[in-house]
Parts: sequence; structure tokens; C-alpha cells
Amino acid sequence: MKRGEKVVLGIIGLMAIAAVVQNQLFSRPTTGPAADKGIPFYTTASPELARHGSDLVRENDCRQCHSLWSVRNIMQSVPSPSLDGMGDLRTEAWLYAYLSSPAPQSILPSRLKPEYRMPSFASLPEEERRTLAKYLASLHVKDWYLEETRKSEYEKLTGKDDYKK
Repeated sequence: MKRGEKVVLGIIGLMAIAAVVQNQLFSRPTTGPAADKGIPFYTTASPELARHGSDLVRENDCRQCHSLWSVRNIMQSVPSPSLDGMGDLRTEAWLYAYLSSPAPQSILPSRLKPEYRMPSFASLPEEERRTLAKYLASLHVKDWYLEETRKSEYEKLTGKDDYKK
């Protein structure tokens, strides 16, 4: 082997060792507080309810203002609460009453301009409102993400960043 080949192989060897050392030093831990805990969103809905609820969310353009599964409409500029974890924040009965109210702001006041406030779904057929309430109540977040969900909703509803547990 020529001297130049030895130098190149030596450099490659050093780079491989450096990559292994860097990986060991800077890799994310698999346990402890910094470990990846996975996706915090889940639903307890049956497949039929999930399909029908998702259809209603789409048909009523809910994602024009709200995010779901942490996915936002790229054109969205309305600071409305996420639907993720709604079942941890509100009961099915509360959601049904809210969706059925001719004036949802009487139940949950909004700081948004009138054109961006939650519309009334009182004109939807009762069965669709019940299905939508049941579907929204099935949207949960894992325990480790619940405080972040509460904080986010508080900030969206009040416009303040002084949330306290």
C-alpha cells in the first residue's frame, strides 16, 4: 500500500471513530425526561365514529380555524384552540350544549373579532351535533402532554401567556 493510500484510509478510520463517539455523546436518551415520548394525540372513538366525526369536521370546515392532530391549514391565521385533547378539557355534554347554542360566545366568550368567532352549529341536525360532540370528546392527549394542552387553550382563549397550573 502506498503512503497516500494509508493516509486516506487513516482519515476515513478517524472519521468513522469520530462519528461513533459523536453518536454516543450526543444521541437522545431512550429513557428519562429527554426521551422521545411519541405522539401525544389519540382517540377513543370507534372506527365508525372516527370516520363520521372526521367527515363532519371536514364538511363544516372546522380545520379552517382549528388544528387537529397538530396539523394546521397553511392558510390558517385564526388563533383558535386546537381540537387535540378536547375530550380531556370538555365533556361530551358540554360540547353538545356548546355546539347546539345559538350563541356559543355566551357559553365560552371569545376575544376574537366577530368574523373569526366560533359559529353556531344549532342549525345542524341534532344527530350530527351529537356525533360531533361525541367525536370531539373522544380526542385525547397523553397525560404528559395535558398541561401543555391546557396552557395552549388558555393562551388562545385569553390572549395571555400567564397560565398557571
